[in-house]
Amino acid sequence: MPVADAKDGPTIPKREAEGMDRSRHMEDELREQNQRFSAAVENMSHGLCMFDADERMIICNGNYLNIFCLEASVIRPGIRFLDILRHSVDIGIASQTADELYAIRKPYIDQAKPSTYEETLSDGRIVSISHRPLALGGWVSIYEDITEQRRAQEDLKEQHRRFDAALANMSQGLLMYGADGKMIVRNRRFLELYNVTAADFPLGTTHREALERLLELGIYTEIDVDSEVAKTEACLTAAKMHSAYRHLTDGRTVLVTRRPMNGGGWVVTFDDVTERRRTEERMTHLAHHDTLTGLPNRSMFRERLDLALEATAVTPLAIFSLDLDRFKAVNDTWGHPAGDWLLKSVAERLQRCLHNETDVVARFGGDEFVIIQFNFKGIANAEKLAKRIVETIGKPFRDKNREMHVGISLGIAVFPDDGGDADTLLRNADTALYRAKSEGRNQYRFFEPGMDAMVQARRALE
Repeated sequence: MPVADAKDGPTIPKREAEGMDRSRHMEDELREQNQRFSAAVENMSHGLCMFDADERMIICNGNYLNIFCLEASVIRPGIRFLDILRHSVDIGIASQTADELYAIRKPYIDQAKPSTYEETLSDGRIVSISHRPLALGGWVSIYEDITEQRRAQEDLKEQHRRFDAALANMSQGLLMYGADGKMIVRNRRFLELYNVTAADFPLGTTHREALERLLELGIYTEIDVDSEVAKTEACLTAAKMHSAYRHLTDGRTVLVTRRPMNGGGWVVTFDDVTERRRTEERMTHLAHHDTLTGLPNRSMFRERLDLALEATAVTPLAIFSLDLDRFKAVNDTWGHPAGDWLLKSVAERLQRCLHNETDVVARFGGDEFVIIQFNFKGIANAEKLAKRIVETIGKPFRDKNREMHVGISLGIAVFPDDGGDADTLLRNADTALYRAKSEGRNQYRFFEPGMDAMVQARRALE
């Protein structure tokens, strides 16, 4: 049946009218699809440009124009690919001629598979260009400005180079373990410090395996692997640093420090402190010993005496205060070098006089010496030592064809009878020494009650 239009126009057969409706509907759908496609292309984060088999542009998006600074009024559908390259040269964005750019890109475009390469623009930006062939001929190109990405990669590479340089030039050995407990970093200094190779401690080695390997190689004299692993776990749990000294079989000392890392894992540093420890020991020795004779000095003597008095409480001990007789004559006759030699010789003889290994002889300065006699068993015991000292020091000292004669006087105070503290004992021993010297020298005297008053009176008369 014929169909009349709304305005009584010419009638159209029904079948033809239905066909026209379908055609309009298809056109509307196609138009809508094109709009969707255009919207999708325009909103891509990358640049896009599509070409037909004749190398003419079909469509491009705004990001493509922005990346290459191209003008939309020039880059329109139908423009040839080579003309686009010429335009990029004209506006100064291309770093090469149009023919050179075409010669570079054409082989990638002609490949029957996707291809990607990078191109540097005249302003220094780097663009990644990917070509994808189309089934009916032509191709689609995707463009991405990867300048910041490349810069970040270069920055990361530079950080890695600096990190590697820092690791290589560290004075300390270093191992780094990941959260899984496996070694992820090992520096050259660690290998040098322990005289091992990278093959001995490959990356991926666990903490336990590393400790066991150090034992196998005979580097550590002795170490409890289970205990060390437990200490590391405790260090990580508490998120605190832990340090310990390790003594190597070759005599060196290494300070091993574990530090937890944020996010899991930990760093271990190895510092050869052998010389530092020796220096510290020397400094400690110098601080507590007389530089001339090597005997304990006043400071160390007081420490030993104070500790002894605190520890013994009721166990007797004796303090000997000693002073050389006629030492000034040696200095005046032979000079100070001879006097120094004599003092060292006296120190050696005094040490030989002590038969108890716990007894201590110290030099207070000049020709003054002090002795602590532990395990004191009575006056006779102290008297025996005093006589041995007087006899030993009274023998001639011979050096370089010179014979020196000195004597020694001693004052003795006994704990706890003659004093309950170090100051009182030393003062009373000095008082007894003064009494011995005043009565003829080269002899010994025990402290007696009232002796202090007598000495003070004698000194007042002098």
